[in-house]
Amino acid sequence: MHKRNIFLALAILIFFLAFSFSFKTTPTPYKFPELFYFPKMPEAAYNPVTVEGVELGRFLFYDSILSADYSISCASCHKQKNAFSNAPNAFSKGIKGDLMKRNTPALFNLAWYPAFFWDGRATTIEEQILHPVREHTEMNLNWKEAAERIKRSKFYKPKFKLAFDKQEIDSTVVCKAIGQVLRTLLSYRSKYDKMLRGDLQFTHEEHEGYIIVNDQTMGDCLHCHPTDAHALGTSQTFSNNGLDAVLDSKTYKDKGLGGVTGKEKDNGKFKIPSLRNIVLTSPYMHDGRFITLEEVINFYSEGVNQCANLDSKMQYAHQKGVKLSALQKKHVIAFLNTLTDSAFITDPAFSNPFIKH
Repeated sequence: MHKRNIFLALAILIFFLAFSFSFKTTPTPYKFPELFYFPKMPEAAYNPVTVEGVELGRFLFYDSILSADYSISCASCHKQKNAFSNAPNAFSKGIKGDLMKRNTPALFNLAWYPAFFWDGRATTIEEQILHPVREHTEMNLNWKEAAERIKRSKFYKPKFKLAFDKQEIDSTVVCKAIGQVLRTLLSYRSKYDKMLRGDLQFTHEEHEGYIIVNDQTMGDCLHCHPTDAHALGTSQTFSNNGLDAVLDSKTYKDKGLGGVTGKEKDNGKFKIPSLRNIVLTSPYMHDGRFITLEEVINFYSEGVNQCANLDSKMQYAHQKGVKLSALQKKHVIAFLNTLTDSAFITDPAFSNPFIKH
């Protein structure tokens, strides 16, 4: 009778152990903040954002394990204090000291973008992550080796278990984890946002700048950088804004979108960045040619070039720009400063998790 009880107890123990090992963990859905004046956030059904996935992705974003010589991480070129751009550098450096050919874009409000990189070569956040890791001039690590490194890590194994249960650790899952944390990088707490919510008012100079930017007879910025119809500060499309006087579309040194689509009509077109946090992300344009906002505004005021594939929305190109007065330029700068999100660039939820704060 005694032995029978022992066997029964062992059987129950084995059952519960087997049950516990086969039990599928369920990650906690991530709760996004309420966003005012934003379009509805697109959801990626293939990669639902969870608390555990975001935590894992944040560690991977700041970890140099994804570079061939363990010298740089994603965060090396995307700094929180600069809205996850690499300001003030025009071009980022790879592990061999190679300079990139284009300015490093800022990372925030990415869920709304239909394409990534200046030329739109990636159509999802996860696909975007694949590129810099395997690119020889950037992190120079093949994804098979990257996955093997992470598999061998005692630190990451339990975190992947919590976030993705039994899914095999490979490039797809690693990119999903980083993609989840990138989707949480939301900039929505600037003075501009507080004005939209009615929590405060602009100064006279800021209000005048807001009017100029959104008036088609003055700044005429709203077609590409909407700050009235919705709060993204970008139309999320591609444009040729007349940077260079190229009359034959085939002769663009950097074809931009055309280099991806193979269509001549897309040569010289680049992704339109958001005006949000613009003060923090100098230098400007895909090639970092403008160091200051004053230079940018002077270009749109009196420096626009007639060129092949020029965006039809550049309706003042025939006169080299919108011709703003010195006072109007000053007011525009005042407004652009209201788009700086100090809460975003200091939020500990986005900071380096390897450093205790």
